[in-house]
Amino acid sequence: MTKPGWKELKLGDVLEAGTAAAFETGDWRSEKPIFHKDRCIHCLQCWIHCPDTSVIVKNQKVEGFDYKHCKGCGICAKVCPVKGEKAITMEPER
Repeated sequence: MTKPGWKELKLGDVLEAGTAAAFETGDWRSEKPIFHKDRCIHCLQCWIHCPDTSVIVKNQKVEGFDYKHCKGCGICAKVCPVKGEKAITMEPER
């Protein structure tokens, strides 16, 4: 029996598209972001820059974080443009 070559296979035929959406991947972080809703200007910079799509946005406003997927990298806190006390701060994971 002859196996088909790679050019004869349909796209996605060998492996399904990969995603970690169905798995909890945020359980090893050392710090986690804390959202301070009263300080947020809803610029969505945290959402744009989050590499794990862990910032929860509803109706174009930040609602919080999906801690099941957040790795605690701190990019969201770093890009927050709020002057003074930031809308996102990083705290040690407990």
